[in-house]
Amino acid sequence: MPVAVEQPFSEIPTLDWDLIASGVPSDRQQFLADLRHAIVNVGFMYLSRSPVPLPLVDQLVAYIPELFALPMEEKKAISMLNSPHFLGYSVQGAEFTRGARDNREQFDFATEYECPWREGDPDWQRLWGTPQFPPDSVLPGFRTTVQTYLDLLQQLGMDFIRLMEEALLVAPGQLTQFYDDHMQHRCKVVKYPSVDALRAEDGTQGVGPHYDGGFLTFVRCRSTNCLLQASDQPGLQVQNRAGQWIPAPPVRGTFVVNIGKALETVTQKVALATTHRVVTPPKGSAPRYSVPFFQNIALGAKVAAPIEVPREILDLKRARGDEIVTDSVNFSEYERDVSGHVQLIGRIKSHPDVGARWYPEMYKQIFPEGAPSFGSAY
Repeated sequence: MPVAVEQPFSEIPTLDWDLIASGVPSDRQQFLADLRHAIVNVGFMYLSRSPVPLPLVDQLVAYIPELFALPMEEKKAISMLNSPHFLGYSVQGAEFTRGARDNREQFDFATEYECPWREGDPDWQRLWGTPQFPPDSVLPGFRTTVQTYLDLLQQLGMDFIRLMEEALLVAPGQLTQFYDDHMQHRCKVVKYPSVDALRAEDGTQGVGPHYDGGFLTFVRCRSTNCLLQASDQPGLQVQNRAGQWIPAPPVRGTFVVNIGKALETVTQKVALATTHRVVTPPKGSAPRYSVPFFQNIALGAKVAAPIEVPREILDLKRARGDEIVTDSVNFSEYERDVSGHVQLIGRIKSHPDVGARWYPEMYKQIFPEGAPSFGSAY
């Protein structure tokens, strides 16, 4: 039976959480249909009216300019170089993507986690551990606010994964099996300076074309602006299957949710991991701030063996087609390695100075010719 071909998307769809919260069966089915379309054909979506309270979002957003305004000695006190878990502060312009500088200054934070790694264990078991935060004497209440926010996002992420199981008509537990009871999830707090603050040789790339590696990424829009988009400036762009760059501007009161490469791999490429990038704010603009939340899967999970997906869902993938024009690179390691090892490779590529300090043997395998002058993110 012929299948109608789905055209490349030209805008990012919006899903309304109230359709789930209402408890009305027909509302739920509408949400699942909308989610199914977004999963298979777009890989990005806005989520409106989520259960995460706006006052908490506002509180977190208010901290962001203060965080970046801290003296450099306070920032460097929690440098990522101190952390075998790749958590902490990174200076402006430390990473490159596809050979071009990523013009961003950032902090990597995470949910609380006690690292169980001991000498002789695989290196990737060391990837999760104690996060670094500015002390309360420097930024009072910031750590508590971030941890509260991350805990709520962790719960929303699990609820969303279960809804994805429903939308893809797979058995309950097929996706949640890739999670452990106690895990660590991460966020970045990122500052993209405007073109005015950059040198000519820095270019205008905020972060270059890339996929996210895990299952899901959530970035929050509050009542007046967005968190990946925690300021008014647009900049996030999403690449459709035809290779066209589609703007994903701030939409008030929503999350932007996107699918990562691990979820694409485990669903037989039914779920679409979509290339995206961030363009530096134009001349005369204020800096752009963002706080993406990355939902990890278990470090020991292996996604090479795909889950069972019903034929009617595979038909939707066939209608979409497999031909994709992308400026990104692949997480091909997912086809053979456990998640923790894949994640560690990505971290060392992005932060070779941290890799050289804490993972010297793997660093030598990745960079046999010696230290690169910059990190190269996926």
